[in-house]
Amino acid sequence: MKELHQIIKAYEKSLTRKQKTALATVVKVDGSAYRRPGARMLVTEDGELTGAISGGCLEGDALRKAQSVIFQQKSMIVTYDTTDEDDQKFGIGLGCNGIIQVLIEPINAEETFNPIELLKLALADRSASILVTFFSLKNSRSEQLGTKLLFKDNKFYGALDYNESGLQKLVEQELNRPIDSNLIKSYPEADDMFVFYERIKAPIQVLLFGAGNDTLPLAKMIDILGWELTLIDGRKSHATHQRFPNAYPIIVAPADEVINKIKWDDQTVALLMTHNFEYEVMVLSSLIRLQLPYIGILGPKKKTLKLMERLTLQGIQMEESNIFGPIGLDIGAEGSEEIALSVLSEIKSVLAKKTPDHLRDKLGPIHGEER
Repeated sequence: MKELHQIIKAYEKSLTRKQKTALATVVKVDGSAYRRPGARMLVTEDGELTGAISGGCLEGDALRKAQSVIFQQKSMIVTYDTTDEDDQKFGIGLGCNGIIQVLIEPINAEETFNPIELLKLALADRSASILVTFFSLKNSRSEQLGTKLLFKDNKFYGALDYNESGLQKLVEQELNRPIDSNLIKSYPEADDMFVFYERIKAPIQVLLFGAGNDTLPLAKMIDILGWELTLIDGRKSHATHQRFPNAYPIIVAPADEVINKIKWDDQTVALLMTHNFEYEVMVLSSLIRLQLPYIGILGPKKKTLKLMERLTLQGIQMEESNIFGPIGLDIGAEGSEEIALSVLSEIKSVLAKKTPDHLRDKLGPIHGEER
């Protein structure tokens, strides 16, 4: 998500410089690769890169092809076969053992719904959306349709301008079904056209209760990840923009008032790190009604059990599956920086519905295949 914001920022900068640009997007991967479908890289006509489509081995060649796309103003699909033993041809013997399809399309600044403008719309608020990209491997030498549609809040943005074999109707039918993750689908009845349905979700939002010194590293790491931080505390002296420059908003309020001041959705998690038991009792009694996917509680297990016991005595029913206390993964963390790493890793694994494990023990590709 952070990379998409960086690409948009770089594009807007190129507009002020009156530079032409092209967007390279990984649209399909067979086997292993460093990046998955949806990885992007913006290229300016003078060779400036923002984002990445690989671990560094493909960018040089993609840059040259992107500059050709800018010059000709015609999109193309490029196939990188890293299963070839002679993968030195890409500059680095990465050994990914995958076939990577990269769509490179020119960005027309005068087009209302060009690919970057569609990304802007997708990221304009926290509503989930589906970005729709068309490409053909059968006609790989032909100009590609590219990124044409955004489906958000039951509305279409952009236009297909192509309806051979009823492709637009097929796409609309697909979008009437729930799409919870990226989907790549081919349509034999539409000249074997591939369609990449990319689900773009809001960044993870962290409700951080606690503005003590031990939460400062956590706030910095949240910013590095491109997540959004809402800071909540009852102490004006601690909850300040000077101490937490990347937090927005900062809410200073008593525990019984904060719930009415926060916003949340299915990408929102909460961390109780105030070191104030009574404050957290009251906050937790409100948070559990929000059905957040993750509520983390700093401190020993005894503290979490005591919190839950207090709420049970108050007649409050709890679903314990989303409550994590003690907070974090067991990585032997010591000190606030390592604890922050442990906490954020646990949040990511829970939201991604992954069981933390060593990648060396995993069979097959690191990332699951796109449906």
